[in-house]
Amino acid sequence: MKIFRIVFILALALLAIQLEAQRNYGLSREIQGYRSDSSPKSLQELIEKAQPGQVIMLEPGYYIGPAIITTNNIILDGQGRATVSGGETGTVITVEADNVTIRNLEIIESGGSHDKIDSGIKLKGNFNQVENCLIRECLFGVDIMQSNNNVVKNCEISSLSQRPMALKGDAIRLWYSRNNMITNNYWYQVRDMVVWYSSENSFIANKGEGNRYSIHFMYSHNNRIADNVFYHNSVGVFLMYSEQTVMTGNTIMNSTGLSGMCLGMKETSSNQILNNRFIYSSEGIHVDVSPFVPEKINTIANNEIAFCGVGVKFHTNQEGNLFKENYFHNNLVQVEAEGKTANMNKWDNNYYDDYQGFDKDKDNIGDNPYSLYAYVEHLWSFNRNVKFFYGSPLLLILDFLERLAPFSQPKFVLRDNKPMFRWENKEEIFKNLPL
Repeated sequence: MKIFRIVFILALALLAIQLEAQRNYGLSREIQGYRSDSSPKSLQELIEKAQPGQVIMLEPGYYIGPAIITTNNIILDGQGRATVSGGETGTVITVEADNVTIRNLEIIESGGSHDKIDSGIKLKGNFNQVENCLIRECLFGVDIMQSNNNVVKNCEISSLSQRPMALKGDAIRLWYSRNNMITNNYWYQVRDMVVWYSSENSFIANKGEGNRYSIHFMYSHNNRIADNVFYHNSVGVFLMYSEQTVMTGNTIMNSTGLSGMCLGMKETSSNQILNNRFIYSSEGIHVDVSPFVPEKINTIANNEIAFCGVGVKFHTNQEGNLFKENYFHNNLVQVEAEGKTANMNKWDNNYYDDYQGFDKDKDNIGDNPYSLYAYVEHLWSFNRNVKFFYGSPLLLILDFLERLAPFSQPKFVLRDNKPMFRWENKEEIFKNLPL
């Protein structure tokens, strides 16, 4: 009787496993049925039949590229249920026309050549729009080459999943292109998002996660970066040889590692860095020969720089930056100067949570200047490995003794003659802290 029960239970278990396998097979067939049960359709054939002004409504299914659009003023709409594959050859969809809209498509499987810039979508025209597309398993996401007044919005972009980070492509690449709008996109697990020789573009309300550079500008002037969220990248935004950037309302966080920084500025001038949050990173702002032209000042104002290893790091002796009404708090080091000092820049009415002074007349300006000296921090300018022990009991005691009775000349870093005494909107900012 006991043996019969065991055999009966085993039989039920085997039946359940078989039914589950059949159910999963059925689901798989349902999800991928249009690939296996029907002949793939050629996207190029449909596009060649289109007339200017036509809307191509793709039926649900699987379409084969690569495809090239040369007809102006058409709309290619996947209705959220069509997939176009490049067959791992070249760029999936190339637009060599104006006023073309590509929307509601899944675009997959471009080629893998960096030389050819194999992409999900390549724009070689003006006034085109890419909207609500999922671009994955493509080397580059959207390549905008010598094209102006295009819009890329509400797209999700990732690169080839099997490649290491350095061999992936870029989410969006602008090359000699102007007046383009990149907005409300999400890119992740890509190499960079790059802007080369491209001016007067806008990057609004995007999200970048798990990349190397979320946006890297090279020789690109007068661009606007606003209300983006970048996190878990090596570098949030890097301005290299690029001037007149306006950067407002962005949150950049968790940029960690040896090269981790929220904002990097190299040989760049006349920028406005306003009302941003640089938090939880190795470095908040990294300054290297910026401004490149001393009289073209960079204005860094009303930013929160917090929970970083170094709030602002100067790679060299530098002058010509204005730091005004920024909020420095909970950084291991507020400002670090690898050169002699950071005081050749102007420091005006910033808040420092380590300010040791009073405000007797209640005007929210400290009665005494804020003076920053490097005591124990000066040690790792001689040996960077010492920084590993920062916060250890030994260095805490050494730092205390240095401040109490210095046995070596401390390094003067900066002086703010009108430090902010209270950070009055702190509660509001912490309430809106992103997770």
